[in-house]
Amino acid sequence: MAPRTSQAKKPQEVTLVLERLYDAPRERVFAAWTRAEQLVRWWGPDGFTAHSCELDPRPGGIFRVCMRSPSGRDYWVDGIYREVEAPERLVITCAATDSRGIERLLEIIEVRFEKRGSRTRMVLNTTAGGPSAQAAAMLEGMEQGWAESVERLTESLKKRK
Repeated sequence: MAPRTSQAKKPQEVTLVLERLYDAPRERVFAAWTRAEQLVRWWGPDGFTAHSCELDPRPGGIFRVCMRSPSGRDYWVDGIYREVEAPERLVITCAATDSRGIERLLEIIEVRFEKRGSRTRMVLNTTAGGPSAQAAAMLEGMEQGWAESVERLTESLKKRK
């Protein structure tokens, strides 16, 4: 019998950097990333809702969010806060899983919050990747999804003035 070999597909990877200037103090923008009742108001692309959220913003603390698409499909993001420097910086490592709980995409999210007078400059630097066809599809929409999310954060902060 001939030896069997398998060739794992190389992971595709995307790095994205987004900057936004929010008309809100740094502590408020930081809280939008670390308080579940605030994160659910803006997390996810347009048309999605975050219906479940559990956050423990400390190194090693849980970061867990479920987004529901307009068609009713759930997308889970499970991770941990690797670094928390309130109100200046967050590093979150997370994985997007499919409906069977299989990890499809790994992502490292770094967010910096810079004070600009009464405003906040947020710099989001994220790298995501995975070897599956599903990961490739997720990566294809990553830039648009994050752009829509940070714009939803803009609207959420305006409502909380």
